Amino acid sequence: MNRIYLDFNASTPIAPEVADAMQPFLTERFGNPSSRHWAGAPAKDAVERARAEVAGLLGCDPSEIVFTSGGSESNNHAIKGIFFASRRDNPHIVTTQVEHPAVLNPCRFLERLGAEVTWLRVDRYGMVEPDDVRRAITDQTILVTVMHANNETGTIQPIREISRIVHERGIIFHTDAAQSVGKIRTRVEELGVDLLSVAGHKLYAPKGVGALYVRKGTVLEPFVHGAGHESGRRAGTENVLLDVGLGAASALAGSWLESPSIRVLRDRLWNRFREVLGEQVVLNGHTDQRLPNTLNVSFVGRIGAEVLTTLEGVAASTGSACHEGRHEMSPVLRAMGLRPEVGLGAVRFSLGRTTTEREVDEVADKISGLLGK
Repeated sequence: MNRIYLDFNASTPIAPEVADAMQPFLTERFGNPSSRHWAGAPAKDAVERARAEVAGLLGCDPSEIVFTSGGSESNNHAIKGIFFASRRDNPHIVTTQVEHPAVLNPCRFLERLGAEVTWLRVDRYGMVEPDDVRRAITDQTILVTVMHANNETGTIQPIREISRIVHERGIIFHTDAAQSVGKIRTRVEELGVDLLSVAGHKLYAPKGVGALYVRKGTVLEPFVHGAGHESGRRAGTENVLLDVGLGAASALAGSWLESPSIRVLRDRLWNRFREVLGEQVVLNGHTDQRLPNTLNVSFVGRIGAEVLTTLEGVAASTGSACHEGRHEMSPVLRAMGLRPEVGLGAVRFSLGRTTTEREVDEVADKISGLLGK
């Protein structure tokens, strides 16, 4: 049985170059970065080199990078950090209905602490209207958080346009860029963001490491209180091994951003589906403003999870959930207004650097054999 991995939005393998960079820190380079002696100095240098590599990918100063345990922590730090630092009596947050749970649930938590949250609707492509952001902002708004690219559909939000609106009112703007970093340009000055979240295992770094970009002058409550690590924002001895991995992956990512190969393979898979299934397959997400590796399709009248089960050896994802034999549509697709007979048939195929034309054709052939009857 051939195994085909088309779930790169869920996680990526560690790139060989990243593994090589990490190897010395599994053995001889064991010092504490805070120790001022011969064992600590190489560790400190490695962390700061990694910080500079992440900053290079995002186009910011290394001092603006805080290492975290991943995208979820970065989102939590950004949202809760602004909330607790604001000291407003009636703080207001603006976000969208299609955010990752690592944004949705911190916002729901803060609602219990007295925050008001506006949950913006999206259109049928999963895109938020910038003017809706403008209308949602009040005098009590402390934060707007809108993801850069959706993890399910790949739809890319108009972040630059939204950032102009937000900053006209002097409000902090955060974007969850876990799915976009390493796939498309994520230069913070171009996006105009104050806070940006990175997840290492989405860009060929290890799991358990991420970063939060914090624009100079942005005040956050520390995520972990203790000593002065990470410029006082996250106490605890640095995870040198994983930080080095994220740095190496960030340095490697730049060479992939302009490569058309993944987009070509993604479109090849979509065209093969349409040739065989016609109107029985529907594209979910924006046709153009979408991550180059992401293809979310609905097999109309089918159950996505059941389709995946029959694709022996193919690793992909479905946004629907099954509870006690009852299937539920993805909240993202529901927010986009998909009918149940369409939304329940959704499957996400996300391609990566190692995806081949042969693999794409084999998946298309499997689908044709199963559904093209």
